[in-house]
Amino acid sequence: MPEITLHDSFTEIDAADWDALAAPEQATGRALDPFTTHRFLAALDRSGSTGQGTGWTPKPLILRDGSRAVAAMPLYAKTHSQGEYIFDFGWAEAFERAGGRYYPKLQVAVPFTPATGKRFLGAPDHRRTLADAAIGLTRGNGLSSLHVTFCTADEAKALAGHQGLLHRVSQQFHWQNRGYTSFDDFLADLSSRKRKMIRKERETARAAGLTIRALTGDQIEPRHWQAFWRFYQDTGSRKWGSPYLTRAAFTAFHDTMRDDILLVLAFDGDRPVAGALNFIGRDTLYGRYWGCIEDHPCLHFELCYYQAIDWAIAQGLHRVEAGAQGEHKLARGYLPAETHSLHWIADPSFRDAVADFLARERAAVDEEIGILTAYAPFRQAERP
Repeated sequence: MPEITLHDSFTEIDAADWDALAAPEQATGRALDPFTTHRFLAALDRSGSTGQGTGWTPKPLILRDGSRAVAAMPLYAKTHSQGEYIFDFGWAEAFERAGGRYYPKLQVAVPFTPATGKRFLGAPDHRRTLADAAIGLTRGNGLSSLHVTFCTADEAKALAGHQGLLHRVSQQFHWQNRGYTSFDDFLADLSSRKRKMIRKERETARAAGLTIRALTGDQIEPRHWQAFWRFYQDTGSRKWGSPYLTRAAFTAFHDTMRDDILLVLAFDGDRPVAGALNFIGRDTLYGRYWGCIEDHPCLHFELCYYQAIDWAIAQGLHRVEAGAQGEHKLARGYLPAETHSLHWIADPSFRDAVADFLARERAAVDEEIGILTAYAPFRQAERP
């Protein structure tokens, strides 16, 4: 019979075993999703971004048939709800007001990464076995809940209702490449007003005389990471109170993932003053972090959105995912898209209350997506 094993770190798992489940397409090129690869998850562990004292305790789960790994999931024990981007702070407060203990909980996720990807790794016929194992661990350890965040729509559809798993729908903003051959080709697809706005913003961003460079692979130097660490600290301290990633994480990314990274930097002479960090998938560019040490009008839009679109078009990528939230992305060609999660709640009464909330939230999300799509900046708003 297949055996479920839990590990205390991704660093103790053989990289080839994990990646054969998480990214088998790497045999013929780039991983579809760089975030579930062993090199990314192990970098978080090695750098101290996850592990003791972070509230993200790795418990990667592997299903083995003899010595062969046949399925897996990136599982974590959580003592808070930070760095998840599918927010359940209200659930935690309500449960604890009623006398329950919400934390710790179990989370199937990529830490600090609001990007859709497979969470049940391996063949689809193992999904229920993995879900049963994670639910069993939750129940057996007296934990309040299990959360599978930013799973694929296919995974959510296949497992919704299984053992009481609740399906939650949220939304982000994604840019879609509709066969564009250049940034001007993309602009031509927009309404005249939005086209002029974007051109004006790009001109404004460049008016300060900064030099913008898009770097990847060996083009990225240690000094670039040191500069970006300063940018990241500034943004992290303002948005989250303290940054999620340690300085060592960026060194680990450079060592094992620099070919998976696009780092866009703005230079004043030789001095970097702002930057945006992206990760590269086989058909998607994932915008992750931005920061600066000088304020320049429209520079955020240029580095995070327009440079990403420009680079994605040049590389023939299908999509740019610009991270969580931000309705300002709509006017810049990023349209609302559904994201999915699954939730198992141990307490039956609380599960019913959450299910009722999710049904009402789903209706509100559907309505919001419809309204936002109607305000799309394209000349033919009805186009998908």
